[in-house]
Amino acid sequence: MKKILYIGNNLKNSKSNVSGIQILGPLLESEGHVVYYASSKANKLLRLLDMITSCLWYSKKVDVVLIDTYSTQNFYYAWVIGLICRRYKLPYMPILHGGDLPKRLQSHPSKSDTLFNNAICCIAPSLYIKEAFEQKGYRPIVYIPNAIEMVNYPISKKTFEIPKLLWVRSFSKIYNPTLAISVLKSLQDRFPEAELCMVGPDSDGSLKAVIDLANELHVAVKITGKLTKTEWIHLSKDYNIFINTTNFDNMPVSVIEAMALGLPVVSTNVGGMPYLITNQREGILVNPDNVLDMVNAIQGVMSDRLKREEIIRNARLKAEQLDWKHIKKQWIDILEQEHDEF
Repeated sequence: MKKILYIGNNLKNSKSNVSGIQILGPLLESEGHVVYYASSKANKLLRLLDMITSCLWYSKKVDVVLIDTYSTQNFYYAWVIGLICRRYKLPYMPILHGGDLPKRLQSHPSKSDTLFNNAICCIAPSLYIKEAFEQKGYRPIVYIPNAIEMVNYPISKKTFEIPKLLWVRSFSKIYNPTLAISVLKSLQDRFPEAELCMVGPDSDGSLKAVIDLANELHVAVKITGKLTKTEWIHLSKDYNIFINTTNFDNMPVSVIEAMALGLPVVSTNVGGMPYLITNQREGILVNPDNVLDMVNAIQGVMSDRLKREEIIRNARLKAEQLDWKHIKKQWIDILEQEHDEF
């Protein structure tokens, strides 16, 4: 059993989706580890201060610090926490969530070196991030994929006469949510009754752009706002294709969940997606920000029953490999390592 301080965006408000800290933390607790969390503060400055004070408070009480590390502003949180961990000789492990982190290595080489070279190791949820970091000379990078609990993801029987698209992400520019609206508009030329449901919080104001484009193109879109995992899994029974429109990605849990639920996935071919989905095997990968490519892929899923069933079957098998019962051993092994040399 280890005592862990988990640093990340533990926000629980209408503008935040479920984050890595809220998934992995409870799973580690279920294995008997003691986990302390920071931070749930909505204000960014207060969140950083809470993270700092938590490091100071728990510096003599925990064995290791886990730091969720993203490619956006949160990168600076991780960098600051890394400095404090070094000052107080706290072993720490960054968890490399940001799909655009490889660009951060280029734009902030000094800060990246300080954060990543002084860690016990870095945890890469995708082979894409692992390779990118190793190419820059960072060692050791340990691949531990994002995990789900398959028992929570039943497959429901679906029909495929009409495209009923499901999109689950936060409304953020990097996830390109307006592409989903353009895809729906184009699909309706062949399938007038095609549907789109978009699930997620408004992260950076992109929701307005989505609504404005839907109004401009005269398409009806169901927008639910943020839902709990149980709520959107229940909602997924009413839809038959999952679309992922992002411009940057790592190994998104929402896509893994869609694969587990038996939803054929059509995704942009960016970041870690080709490491998660082999094109035409576990899903369909298309060029980013390309309406025609995504529409053609969706139409192919609708028309080719045998191929669709093969994709659904293979995707479910891939998701089963990411069940926590398989992944937890990797976390147990890395946490049980001795860190006296830090």
